[in-house]
Amino acid sequence: MRKSYLSDISREQFELIKPLLESARRKTSPRRIDLYEVFCAVLYLLKSGCQWRALPNDFPKWRTVHSYWAIWSEPREGGSLLEQALKKS
Repeated sequence: MRKSYLSDISREQFELIKPLLESARRKTSPRRIDLYEVFCAVLYLLKSGCQWRALPNDFPKWRTVHSYWAIWSEPREGGSLLEQALKKS
């Protein structure tokens, strides 16, 4: 169990945007990381403006968060998945 941050959203709120974020996944192997934790880490970075390497240790590794952020931020029609998820949350 990790510390709660002001930037976190509830699990219930995340369930509304989870299908959107999962749609970017390339189905190669079972996911071993909790998308909720990754999304909360992205929200923390956006709110705090901290550097990637300064991400608190109770979030997933910064490289993992960065790789998901890169996929979710790819431009698409109607905005990136991250933009769409932020509007929904």
